[in-house]
Amino acid sequence: MNKLSKLALSIGSVPAWAFTTGIVLAAESVKVNPPKYSVVSVGALLSGLVSAAIIIAAILAFVYLVWGGLNWLTSGGDKTKTEEAQKRITSAIIGLAIVAASWALIQLIANVFGLNFQEGITIPEIQTNK
Repeated sequence: MNKLSKLALSIGSVPAWAFTTGIVLAAESVKVNPPKYSVVSVGALLSGLVSAAIIIAAILAFVYLVWGGLNWLTSGGDKTKTEEAQKRITSAIIGLAIVAASWALIQLIANVFGLNFQEGITIPEIQTNK
């Protein structure tokens, strides 16, 4: 057999191996409960994302506030460093105020529409006939 026919035979046998099956040892279907902290609905996912975003924003604003305070302490009386630290502290306080206001607005909207972000938002589903 020449090299070309060996190559054609080996390339041609690859699809044949792809369609062969071995012995399948299948078990009966087993019911698996969802994990304890899994997302079971879009509303629960949205609720978790909103809560996580507010917590992360508050932590970042607090870290920025501490960073500004440390910059002020280490400015050594330099006017430009002190002003920069004061701007950073002011920005952090404004950021905390925005986070607090957004949390209050979300709670107000939730109360008006009867939603509960701690338990997850219930989103109406379309009923289908089966």
